[in-house]
Amino acid sequence: MRQAKIWGSAALFFLVTTILCGVVYTAVCTGVAQLFFPYQANGSIIEVDGTKYGSELVGQEFHDQNHMWGRLTNANVSTFTDDEGNPVMWYGPSNLSPASDDFAATVQARIDEIHAAHPEKGDEPIPSDLVTNSGSGFDPHISPAAAEYQVERLAKNTGKTPSEIRAIIAEIPSAEELAALCEKLGAFYKPEQIGIDPALSEDMLSVSAAIRNRLTLIRMRRVLDFGE
Repeated sequence: MRQAKIWGSAALFFLVTTILCGVVYTAVCTGVAQLFFPYQANGSIIEVDGTKYGSELVGQEFHDQNHMWGRLTNANVSTFTDDEGNPVMWYGPSNLSPASDDFAATVQARIDEIHAAHPEKGDEPIPSDLVTNSGSGFDPHISPAAAEYQVERLAKNTGKTPSEIRAIIAEIPSAEELAALCEKLGAFYKPEQIGIDPALSEDMLSVSAAIRNRLTLIRMRRVLDFGE
């Protein structure tokens, strides 16, 4: 009898929590999101004249001459389809080994493309974030050096002067400005501010490259001994 009560209580608890967490909570969150910020809740989709081009939260890969090029994206449209059989795009890391022929071919193809679009740069080194994916496969963010690398091409193809383009780039907050903003807001941005020893944080970064066998800035830092 006692065991039956225990099982009955467990079943009731399971049913109640399933309804509360799986139905009520989900319905409330979805309803609030659709009511107050439907654009963000539905993926922040960029739509022009009825055509959907993607999400503003996901890096859009540009190859034309009058746009700033971001990082490479790893998009896949051949694996999944929707209920009507239409291809569904999804992004993810490539997970290619930095020692693989496929990785070398991908990077070389991007290098060739960038050299062709920026002949004025000659043999000047290309910032690494212009020829590699981010860890997630869809982050568009590039370094100031990668943006500066493209200034002459953009000036030539957009009609803007290099100074105008550099002024736009300069509007992006620097690391120091972001740190100052965090200080102003009282936000944490250093390991020691959340009780983590800076030395331990450095050790974590040094071994994090071993988590996945792919080329990242952290792995390059370790292999090439960038130091600080």
